[in-house]
Amino acid sequence: MQLVEAVRSKSQPLAEDYCRHYDKVAERFDYHPWQAGEWERRADWLASTHSERAPRDSMIEVLTAYNLKQGNDHEAVRQSLALLAQEDTLVITGGQQAGLFTGPLLVIYKAISIIRLAREASATLGKPVVPVFWIAGEDHDFDEVNHWFALTPQLAVERYRLEHPTGKREAVSRLDFDSWADALAKMEEWLQDSDFKPDLMARLREFADVSRTLTDYFARIMGWLFGAHGLVLLDSEDPALRRLESPMFRRLLADCDELNRCVLDGSAAVAELGYTPQADQTPGQANLFFYDDNGERTLLYRDGDGFTNRKRTFRVEKAELERLVEEEPWRFSNNVMTRPMMQDYVLPVLAVVLGPGEIAYWSLTREAFHRMGLWLPIIKPRLEFTLIEGTVHKNMEKFGLTYDAVMDQFDDFRQEWLMDQGQYEVEELFSETRRRFLELYRPVMETVASLNPGLAKLGDTNKQKIVEQIEYLRNRAADSLQSKFSSGLRQLDRIRLSLNPLSKPQERVYNVFAYLNRYGSGWIDELIVTSYDNDGKHRLMFF
Repeated sequence: MQLVEAVRSKSQPLAEDYCRHYDKVAERFDYHPWQAGEWERRADWLASTHSERAPRDSMIEVLTAYNLKQGNDHEAVRQSLALLAQEDTLVITGGQQAGLFTGPLLVIYKAISIIRLAREASATLGKPVVPVFWIAGEDHDFDEVNHWFALTPQLAVERYRLEHPTGKREAVSRLDFDSWADALAKMEEWLQDSDFKPDLMARLREFADVSRTLTDYFARIMGWLFGAHGLVLLDSEDPALRRLESPMFRRLLADCDELNRCVLDGSAAVAELGYTPQADQTPGQANLFFYDDNGERTLLYRDGDGFTNRKRTFRVEKAELERLVEEEPWRFSNNVMTRPMMQDYVLPVLAVVLGPGEIAYWSLTREAFHRMGLWLPIIKPRLEFTLIEGTVHKNMEKFGLTYDAVMDQFDDFRQEWLMDQGQYEVEELFSETRRRFLELYRPVMETVASLNPGLAKLGDTNKQKIVEQIEYLRNRAADSLQSKFSSGLRQLDRIRLSLNPLSKPQERVYNVFAYLNRYGSGWIDELIVTSYDNDGKHRLMFF
């Protein structure tokens, strides 16, 4: 394995400046991500405020039960939980929705980032720091998690998707699936035969047999990949966790008006810095979700002394919500603005690992954090990689194609290469033929028009037919040329589809199992232990 840095601008301008020009955005955060001493400053603050978070013994009880339930019972996980029971142990966390077969590669890179940073922080502070992956099982955006993509042998990027089992706006962790058979059959079809395939498919079937929901399936796979590295899993929709979160839900509900104002102020401050706020905020938004009597997860809005949904199709009094938050806390969940604060209440968060969009989200929350008596934790960008397989790399060298050229100039390069194979001469020949024909035909048109004006239209029609025949022959010649050089074109297309599928970074499209199938899981372990900085830079990994 070889790692090479690649200078790529992030898709989110605020996140780009966070990583490259922190001073531009420093006022939106509480800790400098690259400055010495910040680990210690955050650790000291956590030590001084430990009594304001959820009881540690209750938190350990919830995490232990959940990881045992999901089979994440590795010795390293048990050790992480034992360390977390100590009052001075801190946490590096980060999270993602529970995607089918783990979703895109970036999920894997986030887990790697969390594990590596926990080790780095522990070495720096001289105290235990445990990696915790926060599964966003409370999210109801099913279209975000119900699919995965694969590059087929026919060089097509194909998608498999699950159908929603109920059609209701329910948290992903509440959606039961009767069978994973179709998804497993498609995975087996799309994976090429390899030494690793039988074991992979056996594991996926084993996990499917004991998984009721997408979150269950996701947790089983993540535990298998990362449990040996001590990664502790947490499901934000876990009913036991909801009971632990009840006091914080009570605070968020009681202060929702001021918190909404804080988020609106944060959004305005981000806009004043010249960035587009990542999330839409409206006055009256409570930034909490609630399960109504129909079992639908709906965002709450203030309505006088009570609350309603966006369409005002139901209403609930504040006193009733205050009762339910005590007696039925599982009917509440966080939105993107309150989840960071809930995370800080549940866990002693030293630092959080975020993607570019998440960094932009969190930049809106500083005032809200302070309102709740919290500080934003240290924010570290997740690691970014593009995996470049040996054959693809060999062909890139053959064509003299760099990674940047593939990402930014591929279509131009492909066309220029084809021209160099002879298409330029063909194009020139037909262009010259067309020009000379039109030049020779002009006096003919002028002569027939002078003899009989009615012949001008006929002459023009005749001219267009001849031009169309020239163009027809030109297109056939171009097709023949492409067929002649189809092998080279296929190699070029394989490069593009490997690195920039659907005109998106590889890590946002492809699933990890194609690479596990070809190379095993050793490369994941190497990415965890190899020495390199978590500096927000993109890296190319050559197999």
